[in-house]
Amino acid sequence: MARIAVIGGTGYAGRNIVAEAVNRGHTVVSVARTLPAERVEGVTYVEGTLLDVPSLVAELEGVDVVVVATSPRGDMAGKMRPAIAELVAALPADVRVGVVGGAGGSLSEPGGARLVDLDFPEEYKGEALEAIGVLDDLRATPAERDWFFVHPAEIFGAWNPGERTGSYRTGGDVVVRDAEGVSNLSGADLGVVFVDEIEQPKHSRERFTVGY
Repeated sequence: MARIAVIGGTGYAGRNIVAEAVNRGHTVVSVARTLPAERVEGVTYVEGTLLDVPSLVAELEGVDVVVVATSPRGDMAGKMRPAIAELVAALPADVRVGVVGGAGGSLSEPGGARLVDLDFPEEYKGEALEAIGVLDDLRATPAERDWFFVHPAEIFGAWNPGERTGSYRTGGDVVVRDAEGVSNLSGADLGVVFVDEIEQPKHSRERFTVGY
């Protein structure tokens, strides 16, 4: 079993990853700026923020995998990318890093345009571009740094929680759509995606898309 830390572990994506990991028997540390009133049994909750990387790294001592499930919005807008780069550089070389990206960096088709460059909601473009910048920074890290970056489906979020099916498809660089052209994924199944990748790594230093 792995010791997994989830930064942003009380947010929508983060808490689903936390729940799936602890249910599978992993040791899980949920890191957030405030401690939640409702907690998942078996999870260790600590206060921490990407905006204070030295203190955060001290809290993460001994973990095998660090998952970053924060969003570049509010007071994190424009700050998340440099903070993640600082964190990755400060972590021990043998700690694997996983990042929850957005759908915007997915390609519309093989060799096609990114979703963010097509008919993409204007209010979310800044977040999408910052997440893409995080991916660019990960790709520039030394070869010994292992990481993976996940693009959830277009229809993904607390407004559409869905259910845990335990199944999903991956699409490499291309957005995953079903037979009706819909790109969808529940929060619980994003948790499945992350813990599957942690338990059986298939995307070393790669990004990949997921959906039904």
